Parts: sequence; C-alpha cells; structure tokens
Amino acid sequence: MRFRILRTNWPRPTVVLTDTPRPDCPDCQGVGGHNCDYGDYSTGEYAGTEWEPCRCWDETRRWVLLPLPHRRNRPGTSPDPWADAYSDEPPF
Repeated sequence: MRFRILRTNWPRPTVVLTDTPRPDCPDCQGVGGHNCDYGDYSTGEYAGTEWEPCRCWDETRRWVLLPLPHRRNRPGTSPDPWADAYSDEPPF
C-alpha cells in the first residue's frame, strides 16, 4: 500500500491518510482505474462514461488524521485582518 496525505472539505475540513494506486500496475499504469464509455442500447449512441477503479487500489481505504476547524469568515471580508486567522474550535 502507498499512502498519501490529503485535505478534504466534506463533510468538514479534515486531513486524511489515503491509499494511492500502484505506479507500476500493468492494468491502469498508475492512474487507478479506467474510463469506460457506454452507449444507449436501443440507438447505439454515446450515453456517457463510467469510472471503473483498478483492483490495485481501494479508493475507500482512508483514515481521518486530524479534523480541521471551520473558518468563520472568508479571508478579506472582515474589517479586522486578524479576525480570519484564528479559531477557538478544537483542536486549538
């Protein structure tokens, strides 16, 4: 398994440790999966694309390392420039 640190925003800001695809995988060449185009059965026209993950990678394998505090204001919207820099939400 190859791990990387990733920052997510949903459902709240969090730092997670996640699995990555094998870079030397002969099936996906390190991308992690394949795009599969499919067509409408009756007309044969293009209907969309689906993502099929490769078996060298489990995209659901992730662990939360650190929940991050929410920002109260967007940067630059407060008249006080230091109001956006600090939060009293745990972890301090």
